[in-house]
Amino acid sequence: MDGPESESDLPIVWIDCEMTGLNPQRDVLLEIAVLVTWGHSLDVAHDALDLVMHQPNHLLEQMKPVCRDMHTRSGLIDRVRQSNCTVADAEREVLTYLTQRGVSSGTAPMGGNSVHVDRVFLARYMPALSAFLHYRLVDVSTVKELCRRWYPQVYAAAPRKRGRHRALDDIAESIAELAYYRNTIFRNADIGHAGVGSPQPLQ
Repeated sequence: MDGPESESDLPIVWIDCEMTGLNPQRDVLLEIAVLVTWGHSLDVAHDALDLVMHQPNHLLEQMKPVCRDMHTRSGLIDRVRQSNCTVADAEREVLTYLTQRGVSSGTAPMGGNSVHVDRVFLARYMPALSAFLHYRLVDVSTVKELCRRWYPQVYAAAPRKRGRHRALDDIAESIAELAYYRNTIFRNADIGHAGVGSPQPLQ
């Protein structure tokens, strides 16, 4: 991909992070996965980036039991201990990955579920990457909550998460979930790639 030709072709940068907890002042990044979709397409590319970062034992030992158990079951803690990749290394690799795929600074919102949490960690630990991304977010969890209230039958049939708690798996699930909402609550009788038409209400 050489970059977008129009606004309808602009990318979404899907990012998911695994952390030692949810407090960016105390907790740290363990894993980051990145994948780019373009414009109307939500097809999952095969060249996603997935990086596990090394963290010292004393930070791993500070994790709350629920986080420690979760990351132990997924195998992430073992991979963190074996990794030679630093957070700075990972940030550079992600920026290289994005620019090589035609993503320009300030054009791509960050996508995912409850993605504001990941963005706060990026702002603290990967500020260059955070600055590279557009300030807007594509938070699939917002669409989920609106669907839950406005279209409960559609919500009930939405794909369920498997709870693997690995970054790349979570991205794939977020994209699949948004694709489901696009094909149900965002469907439109006349709309096409050009974005012309009037909404088709759901019954």
